Amino acid sequence: MPQYLEFGMKAMTLRSPIGLDSLRMEDRPDPGAPGPGAIRVALHGSSLNFHDLGVATGRMPTADGRVPLADGAGTVEAVGEGVTEFVPGDMVVSCFFPDWLDGAPTVGDFDRTPGDGIDGFAQDYVVLPATAFTHAPKGFDAVEAATITTAGLTAWRALVVDGNLKPGDSVLLLGTGGVSIWALQIAKLMGATVAITSSSDEKLDRARSLGADFTVNYREQDAWGRAVRDWTGGRGVDHVVEVGGPGTLAQSIEAVRVGGHISLIGVLTGASGDVPTAALMAKQARLQGLIVGSRREQQDFVHALDGGAIRPVIDRRFPLEELVDAFRYEMGAGHFGKIGIEW
Repeated sequence: MPQYLEFGMKAMTLRSPIGLDSLRMEDRPDPGAPGPGAIRVALHGSSLNFHDLGVATGRMPTADGRVPLADGAGTVEAVGEGVTEFVPGDMVVSCFFPDWLDGAPTVGDFDRTPGDGIDGFAQDYVVLPATAFTHAPKGFDAVEAATITTAGLTAWRALVVDGNLKPGDSVLLLGTGGVSIWALQIAKLMGATVAITSSSDEKLDRARSLGADFTVNYREQDAWGRAVRDWTGGRGVDHVVEVGGPGTLAQSIEAVRVGGHISLIGVLTGASGDVPTAALMAKQARLQGLIVGSRREQQDFVHALDGGAIRPVIDRRFPLEELVDAFRYEMGAGHFGKIGIEW
């Protein structure tokens, strides 16, 4: 019997009543050896998302004892019978929708999303079907790899899969969080021009250092949608990565070109609100909601990253035992790019 079966492991769990104060480190049984079609992964990194914060604060209900964090990356320790895609020693990264392998979207909830409907990756080891992971990008450490699961793949799908981004296209990004900074890097890699918003001039300076072509401080410029459209000579941008929701959608419609594409991927300003339907109709724009992507899309994204041209921007790294502090840092909204968790 392998030695690892003799020992337990550590896991961060959420206990009722769920909130940040209920996060605690607990001892859990070791998951043991993988069965047919499964792999055993020693986890070493994760990153925080707005979704994770919603679960950890109780805003998005989950079960008592849930292990949080949707993103997970680590090293394969063993493979079960029939697994040929991975071998021990491979660096792998999790999938946000472990059952959506390919094709058109089939999932509209989080019942099988790690860290929400099922246990996530804030733990030492997991044994899961091999299809719950993909290879990590070459040369990425565990924290860097973990950033692709949610934020990176969301940006990739919005621009490349759904948006069919082409060299010379123009893109508007809202804010400087994980999805937007990934989208900035992807857009520049593919030869697009990028406008980005923030309330912080310091963050806008950092965005310019990553290649942003036009920046606007939305606290100083209320009509930032018009400012972005003016930047394009009145035509409007080809793509908008819309992470704000109802509070920003009207300005995103103002900024987009006739026949353009708006990816609705976030609800930072609320879960519901007015949609300026006449303006959207006049723009004849495609407004598409999306939640992350499939395993096949993640594999395509990893292949694109294997070239080494871009790496994720990690604002700060916290050890797993300081997960509460990491969530509080996320709540402060001072970060640029991703917040990493490593152990």
